[in-house]
Amino acid sequence: MGEHNLGSGEHFDLAARVLDAHVAYEKQQLTDPISLLEVITDEVDGALAEAAELTLADAVSPDLIKAVARKYAVQIPVEGAIPELVGEIAARIYNHEANDATAVEEIIDSKRFDELLRGIAEMEVAHRVVRSVLDSPATIEACVEIVQHAVASAVDEPRTAKGGLGQSLRGALARLAEPAMPMIESGVGHLTRSGARFVLRGNSAEVDSALLDAARQTWRKHSGESVGTFRELVSSSDVEDFVVLAFEFWQTFRDTDYFRALLDDGIDAVFDKYGDTPLAELLTELGIGRSDLIEEALRFGPPVLDKLDERGYLDTLLRRRLAPFYASDAFRNAVGDLR
Repeated sequence: MGEHNLGSGEHFDLAARVLDAHVAYEKQQLTDPISLLEVITDEVDGALAEAAELTLADAVSPDLIKAVARKYAVQIPVEGAIPELVGEIAARIYNHEANDATAVEEIIDSKRFDELLRGIAEMEVAHRVVRSVLDSPATIEACVEIVQHAVASAVDEPRTAKGGLGQSLRGALARLAEPAMPMIESGVGHLTRSGARFVLRGNSAEVDSALLDAARQTWRKHSGESVGTFRELVSSSDVEDFVVLAFEFWQTFRDTDYFRALLDDGIDAVFDKYGDTPLAELLTELGIGRSDLIEEALRFGPPVLDKLDERGYLDTLLRRRLAPFYASDAFRNAVGDLR
């Protein structure tokens, strides 16, 4: 450097003084409420202005999002701590005092429940499910098994019962009927099967009405009770078992080609619909506006920054980010011609 250039000692002294001033300035910007509000507002406005011109497809590609989704949904192992934490949270919710202090009708009133019930009943999928169950051979066979079991029990009970003359006569008749039981069961099965088909297929509308009435009666019976009465049906061990089963299912399901295909197609659907949408407009579609971004930044920023400053981390963080520049050739060259 020429004779007017800063010497090495002068350079290091200048770098140290400018670094101190820079750190102090940045720290003041982040810890002073008025300055922080200005910083946040400027950053949000600047980001939204750029987001108004940058589309989703410009910012990221579907393949990039798929890679991230596969990593966190498929590849990362679900360690024991996660199911354990979910189980503990479920147990706390199960035992929460609010369950005993809150009536069912406080969560959803009778009018809203009836509207919801009618809405579900009017859905075509509900009718298809009911018809599918009623038309299912498994449903008919279940009816047959119930009736055959009832007939077998009716024959077997008098034969094994002890009592007076009447019981003895019924027992004798039952023993006489025993050799014919295979034929009786076959006949009962045939009749029941035919009757069940006729009754079930011809009464789907009545079944719909019966289900609605049953749901309404159950609601009226329990709407005034506390939410905690569900514990009579579901125990804490049931909740634990459900959590375990859910995680076991998730462990295997997420590793299937079927799940990966659905995951990829879901991401493609988002890009097909919103790929050409500016990011600012996409945020609006999600219900997130400028005021929301500023509000959340002010909610979390001050307490976090205050805690970092209180422990001396903020100064350390700023120096760690800024110091390399002031020790670099780039700074030396920028100020090299100063006296």
